[in-house]
Amino acid sequence: MNTDISRKKDEFETLLCFSKAIAAARHRSDLWEIVNEQLLENIGASYYTLCLINEDAVTHSPFLYSAEKKIRTVTGENPVMHLKHPVHDGIFNKAIDREEPVVFDLRSLIRQKNVPAYVIHWYNSGVKEMMLIRVCNGKEPKGVLYLYALKAGVFTKRRYGFFTSIADQLGTGVSNILANEKVELQLEEIRQYKIQLEQENRYLKEERKKDRLPADKTVGRSAAIRNVYELVEKVAASDATVLILGETGTGKELIAHQIHDSSPRRDKLMIKVNCAAIPANLLESELFGHEKGSFTGALDKRIGKFELADNSTLFLDEIGELPPEMQAKLLRALQEKEIERIGGKAVMKVNVRIVAATNKNLEEEIVAGRFRSDLYYRLCVFPITLPPLRERREDIPALVSFFIEKYAVGSGRKITGIAPKALQKLKAYSWPGNIRELEHLIERTVLLTSAGIITEVSLPSKNTMLFSRPDAETQVRSLADVEREHILKMVRLSNGRISGAAGAAAKLQLPSTTLISKMQKLGIRKEHFIDSGKENG
Repeated sequence: MNTDISRKKDEFETLLCFSKAIAAARHRSDLWEIVNEQLLENIGASYYTLCLINEDAVTHSPFLYSAEKKIRTVTGENPVMHLKHPVHDGIFNKAIDREEPVVFDLRSLIRQKNVPAYVIHWYNSGVKEMMLIRVCNGKEPKGVLYLYALKAGVFTKRRYGFFTSIADQLGTGVSNILANEKVELQLEEIRQYKIQLEQENRYLKEERKKDRLPADKTVGRSAAIRNVYELVEKVAASDATVLILGETGTGKELIAHQIHDSSPRRDKLMIKVNCAAIPANLLESELFGHEKGSFTGALDKRIGKFELADNSTLFLDEIGELPPEMQAKLLRALQEKEIERIGGKAVMKVNVRIVAATNKNLEEEIVAGRFRSDLYYRLCVFPITLPPLRERREDIPALVSFFIEKYAVGSGRKITGIAPKALQKLKAYSWPGNIRELEHLIERTVLLTSAGIITEVSLPSKNTMLFSRPDAETQVRSLADVEREHILKMVRLSNGRISGAAGAAAKLQLPSTTLISKMQKLGIRKEHFIDSGKENG
């Protein structure tokens, strides 16, 4: 009698301490520590597993478990422990259907047919006896607590009430932890949204610093630039992809801003990516983002520019510099309108309007095998070619006046204009650097001028090697480039055929195997000589 009283007193004190600890638990790691440190020795078990019914209602999986009385994460143990097992596996469902605990002798159990894999795992670990207790949230069964003993006779019937009380406490703790995890997930989503807003705010501040020309205040009235403005006006209201072409310094980014600022997406910030300024190994993360720990140095989750530009415009500057491996990934994002972060498992739909720009001749890049033809056609839905400054010289006076006012105000100087002789000198110059070169020259001239009017401008001395635009005959090209271009030309003339009397190999007077080998060596692929969606035999 005294022994029973003493045992019940010990069980009551154990339950009291366990209840207080469970009430303070907020994370699974807290629960692991409580069960492993406070409970196992008091109930005579060596190991435990707490399994919960999954959302599909037909399988169950471990929520937490012990191994050798050490705290373990759910990713560092035997794979058997992580599998989904059927609710009706002949073991789990027996405990779910009963209010009292169920005890199994593993030596007898292991002889039965179709015994679950986890029973075999524990039998091989030396477990002799296993007790299962239903775990509920209120009156609704949520899972089962498995207790394992290395010797028989540990789980006696007189202690069933004690074991059931433990399971009830665990049910309360699990419910609290799951609720807490849901709150933390919502807080993480809020934190990520805050990060996104901060990133957008940073972009906005950077854009304001640039003090760019407003979309409704264009400079220049030449026929060439008016044609550009008319194209911008026609395409801005749509979601069509725009490819802006033109020499360096012609104002491609300004036109991209004007397209965005005149579009229905103007209330959101236009996001810019300079494809030439980002290392190739970081460009995928820049565009699509990454999950924490997805690669070395990924210390936190990162939102990519595509995700940041959702429901807005993404400006891909210097698109001609995009590495070949990224061209395929960009093409997929444009075609499917969806992205996936590096290391992520979820595919995200994005509503992004693409405006791209380049100073390269992409058709020549396709011939040279450096740019995918299918990506080119995907981008070149609505091309806009910006004229160089030498083809719109009548706009130079207006541009000069604008830049004088801009930099005079910025430097605190009272400069009202430019002398006719100096202006004529600017109009006669060839401007290989286009508007950017003109702007920088005016900025420098304003700083050097002490009078109220600019009377002298210092133009750079002509350097034919630097400023001339080499044609195909004067360009220095490698033998591989020449060979590659010639092979591509012959293959195209042969409608994509390599072998046979009408094939490219015959035209080049080479065995077809030799030609195929050369094409592989030079990186010539099928998409380089066959348009997307059109294949010839």
